[in-house]
Amino acid sequence: MEKMFNSLHNFEETRKLSGYLSRKDSSPDVYEKLGFKCGLEVHQQLKTQEKLFCRCPVGIYQDFSDYDAEIIRHMRPTLSEMGTYDGTALMEFKTKKNIKYLLKNETTCTYEIDDTPPFPINKEALAFAIEISLVLGLNIVGELHITRKQYLDGSIPTGFQRTAIIGIEGEIQLKNKNISIIQLSIEEDSCREVSDIGHERIYTTDRLGIPLIETVTYPQMLTPDEAMEAAQYIRFLGRSTGKVRVGIGAARQDVNVSVTGGTRVEIKGVSHIKWIPELTHIEAFRQHSLLLLKDKLNKRIKNSENWKISHKELKLELEEFENEFLKDVQESNQKIIAINLPQFEGVLSHFTQPDHMFANEIMDRLKVIACIEKPNMIHSEMISDVMSEKLLKKIRDVLNSKNGDAQIIIKADEFDLQTALETIEERCKMAFDGIPNETRKSFENGTTIFERVLPGADRMYPDTDSAPISIEEEYIEKLGKNLPTEIHLRLKQLRKWKVPEDAYFYILRNNLMPLIELISKKFEIKPKYISTLIAHNLKHIEGHLDDSVAFNFEKLIDIFNFLKDRKLDKDIVKEMLPICFENPSMEFESVLNILEYENSSLEDIKSEVKDLRKVFKEIQISIDPNAELNWILGRLRKSAIGNIPLKELKKEIEIMLK
Repeated sequence: MEKMFNSLHNFEETRKLSGYLSRKDSSPDVYEKLGFKCGLEVHQQLKTQEKLFCRCPVGIYQDFSDYDAEIIRHMRPTLSEMGTYDGTALMEFKTKKNIKYLLKNETTCTYEIDDTPPFPINKEALAFAIEISLVLGLNIVGELHITRKQYLDGSIPTGFQRTAIIGIEGEIQLKNKNISIIQLSIEEDSCREVSDIGHERIYTTDRLGIPLIETVTYPQMLTPDEAMEAAQYIRFLGRSTGKVRVGIGAARQDVNVSVTGGTRVEIKGVSHIKWIPELTHIEAFRQHSLLLLKDKLNKRIKNSENWKISHKELKLELEEFENEFLKDVQESNQKIIAINLPQFEGVLSHFTQPDHMFANEIMDRLKVIACIEKPNMIHSEMISDVMSEKLLKKIRDVLNSKNGDAQIIIKADEFDLQTALETIEERCKMAFDGIPNETRKSFENGTTIFERVLPGADRMYPDTDSAPISIEEEYIEKLGKNLPTEIHLRLKQLRKWKVPEDAYFYILRNNLMPLIELISKKFEIKPKYISTLIAHNLKHIEGHLDDSVAFNFEKLIDIFNFLKDRKLDKDIVKEMLPICFENPSMEFESVLNILEYENSSLEDIKSEVKDLRKVFKEIQISIDPNAELNWILGRLRKSAIGNIPLKELKKEIEIMLK
């Protein structure tokens, strides 16, 4: 239903008025005019054997249908010591959610459900976090204080996450600027969400409590590309230590975006760094468009404090209207509610982001807060798509609407009705202020939807179950003795080796620089050759074969040892790799048999040239002066691979053809 909005003329008009540009058409000047700022919170799981505050194993993931027990909890807000409620807590309370946890004995204990005090912090995880902090150049704290950070969406059964700051005030070096790091913290990961439908949200607890580091930057990225570059740098730095986990779900980014005149909006849990440029670009223009809407509304409605919606229940003969949205209401216990939005004509179809308008902002909150699944509303600016003129006239008559008003129809159970009405009015009133403080969920196409209200500033408080931990200077010095090379120096090294830039990402993502240096030194092979072999040939193989097979990069050392012992030319490795990738336990001699390799000398190969020249003269169809050379090389390639470098063979044949 939401895609039908594209036909609305006001949507296209406001899109143009907002000045929206695609990312490819946006220069740094565009983001400067918007006042674009971005900060990052990069989360990476640590490669430990056990969880952070208990002794359950990590890295064992359960199937959603395989569990030993389940518990159900409900979120209830409580007054803080200052006599206030947290906004996120109030929002979650409104949802009336049943939070269900699926427990597996193998990966969960009574600590996770707050029936047991925390164990002492995992020393292995603490050491890993300090080491990564040192690589970032952070100042390590002298005493570790464990605090509780409120988690009110149910993703942690206790309602809080134990976390501690390890280091503060560091810096990373991007291509054209430096970015300052606020802090690196160690904390426990949250549950994995299985589903969130209606009033039930389901989690598994296998991921809960896995040690995690969070690296937080200042909002110094001024373009979407800088944001992606910084995220990649931090991720590569963590991987360079060998102390973080890799794979799906092992790393996530929270991306904070703001524009001039707005406020911080947090895009939560971005799982792919390559999404960041489009996400931040679209979010900046969404905020800009909401600021334009704010100005328009405040000019139109002078007394916004007194603005409120009105509503009435509709009891119509629905067959008369042939409305797709309303047709199933008679078969349920839902009510049809018509809502009048005074002087909101044109607002609901106001452009916010590609394929989305202000009406989507309301729809998203109805889904999250009132738990009414989409499609959950239709409105007066959908004429000819969903709302007929006849039905709209009836609704306006019932509501006593005036010219310039807008109308919404929702269908809801009695249980959800009051929350739905409050949610609609609340989001409309927020439009007078511009951009709400909220977290948003990301999608691959760069668009986002409302996820929850941003937590309050006082969400952290001391953990009375955990004593401070002294971090001695000698211990820090010991951990700092064998730190990996900094990423900006690795990039400099790759450029010195003249490795193609399109190979950098794959090499750094998989922390392959030490392996490249080892192979290059041990077998006297240029690092550029090893780098391109890995990042071009091996990456290509990986992309075209079963992605469930993980190639052990260390196997390259065994392959080159085999080639050295057999005195084979290194280029045959390119032929061997696809077979080795698919058959990791196969002997290398068997790989050669599959390739039908035969030992041949240079003289044996050259002896075939005379006969090949005769054949070529009989079939020659090209006037290219190099045609004969290339044709002969193609015929001799199979004999040459493993016996003589192709470049050397080419030179020999060129001499023979003169």
